Formats: sequence, C-alpha cells, structure tokens
Amino acid sequence: MAQFGWAYVDCSGSGGGDHEGPLYSIQFITGSGNTSGSSDLTYNPTTNVLSVNGDVSVIGTITASSFIVDQTDVVSGSTIFGNSNDDTHLFTGSVYVGLSASAPTFQVDSVNSQTITQGMRVNYRQITAAGTSSTSDYILGFAGVGAIEFRIHSASAAQAGALILVKDELSSRAGPITLSASSGDTIDGNAFYEITGSSPAISLYSNGTNWFVF
Repeated sequence: MAQFGWAYVDCSGSGGGDHEGPLYSIQFITGSGNTSGSSDLTYNPTTNVLSVNGDVSVIGTITASSFIVDQTDVVSGSTIFGNSNDDTHLFTGSVYVGLSASAPTFQVDSVNSQTITQGMRVNYRQITAAGTSSTSDYILGFAGVGAIEFRIHSASAAQAGALILVKDELSSRAGPITLSASSGDTIDGNAFYEITGSSPAISLYSNGTNWFVF
C-alpha cells in the first residue's frame, strides 16, 4: 500500500494579493503584491483583439501586416518608406511637401488633378558625342563640336506624355545635330530629325508609340 506524507499550507502568509479589473483586462502590478486591470488595456481571446485606449511608447521595431491610421497630427524625426526597388506607395488624397509653417514647395492637388511647385529643377545631361537618351533624361545640352548623331530612346519605354528638351549650346557648329528614332519609332513621321542653325532648340513628346516635335 502506498505511503503518503503530509503538507502544511499557511494561507495567512504574504504574497498572492488581490486580483481586480473588468472582463478581459490585462493584469498589472499595483503595489503591495496586488494586481489590477483596466478597460483601457484588454485582450479578448474570442475575437483575438488586443485593445489599447491611450498612448503607446515603443522602443524597438513594430512589425505588422497592415496599418490603419485615422489621424496623424505631429511626426517628429525622419521616416523611410520601402526597402526594395519594387515597392509601391499609394496615396489617396492630396500631398503637401515643404518647410514647417511655410507654403508647400511641392503639392499634388487631387481635387483639381494638378501638380503645383514653387520652383523646379529637372535632370540635365551634357552631350559631347554620339549616344542614346534614357528615360531619366529631360534636358539634353549638346556641347560637343562638329556634327553629332544622337539616338532618342524608345517611345514605348518613355511612355505617353514623356518630354525631352534638346538644345545646341554652341553658338556656331560645323554640321548638324541629328536625332535618330529608335528602331520602329519615328520623329514627326521620319526616321531622324536634323537640327541646324544658330543655337537651335526643340522639344519632343512621346505618345507611347512615336516622338513628335512641338
């Protein structure tokens, strides 16, 4: 027959304390060994929802599958969005960028479908020899002497609405600047377009299929 010892339990000793708080409240130490809870900090195991009513201070990283923010009043410090070249950032509404307490330097007005800026600096590339433009080009300044043949990149790669400004930066040039269309493209219906004269300039736009002078 098994033998059993005995145990003495002193229920009058210290420790344990009282436990208080509403249903689903997360317990925290209030002092003197007691714990309590608040309706401002709850976890519902049925809905699997953690609810916090108040401010949250986090030292570290927050990882979430999505964020739903009703209102953001003040953000202090720098922010970085995205970590790879294939990330896409979508904004619904207008965007304002500028110094604090100043008129925005740049804004996107979604109501009127307008982009507004106080000043603009676009990409500039100086051309001294034959080559090919790219989707990052906007102003091409031809500074190389003599005749230059330069190819304009594909209109399909540029997409509809792309612009290129071409300017001869020399006051006098021996020979023309010849702009050649990429294979299958045209410039004003031709395979190439010549620029001659005293410091001439032209602008090109793409309709996604070909280039046109305007």
